[in-house]
Amino acid sequence: MNNHLVPKLLVADARAAITFYTEALGAEVRLRVADDHGVVNHAELMLDAGVFALAQSVEQWGWSDPRALGGSPVLLELTVADPDAVAHRMVRYGAELVIPVENRPYGKRQGRVQDPFGHLWVISGELR
Repeated sequence: MNNHLVPKLLVADARAAITFYTEALGAEVRLRVADDHGVVNHAELMLDAGVFALAQSVEQWGWSDPRALGGSPVLLELTVADPDAVAHRMVRYGAELVIPVENRPYGKRQGRVQDPFGHLWVISGELR
């Protein structure tokens, strides 16, 4: 058996999140499971070789999204060929630029973006 980890992002609006991640990050939906009311309980999205999942937050289950908690304690780092373009595209689709993408003294080009659902993304790439 191979162990693997799939981060699952809890969001207030799963359908809107799927749209955001496919348009802003170019993610591909591998699996989408919704209940009889159309609430997405699980969706798997692929970014090249990486996979992440998302689900609608459900208070009764203890599934709280970052906005309900007052912020996210987690940073998701996404390494891409052009971090400037990815951060710009995320902002164009409704994210907020928290820290501009710049060359950093530790040898990476990085910036931080908060997506429309409260998740924090470090967008990283090679120095320019």
